[in-house]
Amino acid sequence: MIKSCGNIFKDLGFDNVEAENLHIRSLLMLEIERYIKQQGLTQFEAAKRLGITPPRVASLLSGKLDSFTIDTLVNMLVRVGSRVDVVIQLQKAA
Repeated sequence: MIKSCGNIFKDLGFDNVEAENLHIRSLLMLEIERYIKQQGLTQFEAAKRLGITPPRVASLLSGKLDSFTIDTLVNMLVRVGSRVDVVIQLQKAA
């Protein structure tokens, strides 16, 4: 068994910058998906609340990370009343 470093994308071989970006987008997408499920929304209803089209909701629920920027995902969360906090941890130079 191989121990994870805490970021699946780093474990999969992505460089640090891309891995961090993918990790952040995946966390934001999971929160949006959780919201949709908790509210019991159809894709059409979710699209209306999120300010996107139903096909974009389908892409989001399918986990298509490359289809969404961090900005877009944050905007969707804010539209439905969420607050997004950012925590930055500086790493020691290697």
